[in-house]
Formats: sequence, structure tokens, C-alpha cells
Amino acid sequence: MRRVVRLLQCVAVYCVCCATPCNTLQHSAIRCNTLQHAAAHCNTLQHTATLCNTLQQSATYCNTLQHTATHCNTLQYTATLGNTLQHTAARCSTLQHTATHCNTLQHTAIQCNTLQHIATHCNTLQSTLQHTTPHCNTLQNTATHC
Repeated sequence: MRRVVRLLQCVAVYCVCCATPCNTLQHSAIRCNTLQHAAAHCNTLQHTATLCNTLQQSATYCNTLQHTATHCNTLQYTATLGNTLQHTAARCSTLQHTATHCNTLQHTAIQCNTLQHIATHCNTLQSTLQHTTPHCNTLQNTATHC
């Protein structure tokens, strides 16, 4: 583009030297300057467009990060619930273990009650035997004498 302007300027100088009307060439030179100015604006606009693309990509990346952060928050909440459930499950296992011991103790208590009942009968029988033993001895002595 600069070469064209330079060439046009040289031609314009030549035209002036030769006294040839060069309005067309001067007009072309002005248009070239205008085009160069427009080209500079285009470069600025292209640079701005590149920055916009970069910003859009960054915004997309930020949206992705925000979405990921939301998932992370959900996962952390779920993990907290999971820890609570594990703690509750551990307590349930302890309670089940305790319940098993309680069942065993209740069974043992029932057996103890049965044994106490039998012991009461045994005491009654011993008391009866102690009371009847002299009578039995008397009967045995009588039988022996018969």
C-alpha cells in the first residue's frame, strides 16, 4: 500500500513538472491515505475482536468452573450426609450388639426365675423330708420288728 502511495506521489510530482492536470492522481493519493487510515482502524478492530474472543473463552471457562464448583458443593453435602449415615450405622451396630446381650440376659433371667422356683420347691421338699424322716424311721423300725 505504501509503494502505491509513493508511486502516486512520484507520478504527481512528474505531472506537476510536466504541467499535466493531475487531479485524478491527487484524488487517488487522498483515497490511498484514507484506505491506510481505514486499514489502521481495521487492525485495531481485529485486535479488539481477538480480545473479545479471548474474553468469551475466559467467560466460558469461568462458567465451567462455576458449574464444577456447584457439583463440588453437592458432592461435599452428599459426603457429609454419607459420614452421618456411617456414624448412624455404627451406632445401629452397637445397639444391635447391645440388644443381643439384652436378649441373652433376659433368657438367663427367665432361667434364673425357673431355678428359683425349683429351689423353692426343693426347700419345701427338704422341709417335708425333715418333718417326715422321723416318721419314716419309725415305720422302718416297725417294719424291721415285724
